[in-house]
Amino acid sequence: MNPTKIAIFTTGGTIDKIYFDALSAFQVGEPSIREILSHLNLNFHYEIHQLLRKDSLDLTNEDRELITAAVKNSPARRILITHGTDTMVETAKAIGLLPEKTVVLTGSMLPGRFSGTDAIFNIGFAAAAVQLLSPGTYIAMNGHSFDFRRVRKDREKGLFVEIPAVDHGP
Repeated sequence: MNPTKIAIFTTGGTIDKIYFDALSAFQVGEPSIREILSHLNLNFHYEIHQLLRKDSLDLTNEDRELITAAVKNSPARRILITHGTDTMVETAKAIGLLPEKTVVLTGSMLPGRFSGTDAIFNIGFAAAAVQLLSPGTYIAMNGHSFDFRRVRKDREKGLFVEIPAVDHGP
């Protein structure tokens, strides 16, 4: 059996942030997923493509169109996207549902290069999720995979939570 091939698209966000100057300002750096994955004993093939290098609050509609086009045009059926957490849901909504593709977005609350970061866990969880979930678009954060239509970031708790389904009755 051949190992799964996953296309990984990086867009920036906190997961890729690095210290920029003596005032502790941050700048989006090289994709941290490259280094994280290089230290693991993985049994799947992947290709990393850097699409953007932006804080997610700075993403534009044109950036989301670029991400969506990259996903649609990729020959891979399983796609993992690293993304900033602030607008991850908006990008997932822009991608929407693509037949035959499983798309998982993940990120972190702390930069991937920091000790104690959640990036390593979230990337590992997202890598498993993209291989196990049925076609659709998902957010994988905090040890849970969410349907992109039913999730939001709870800034006070610092995690993603499911939005309950609305029952419209009979």
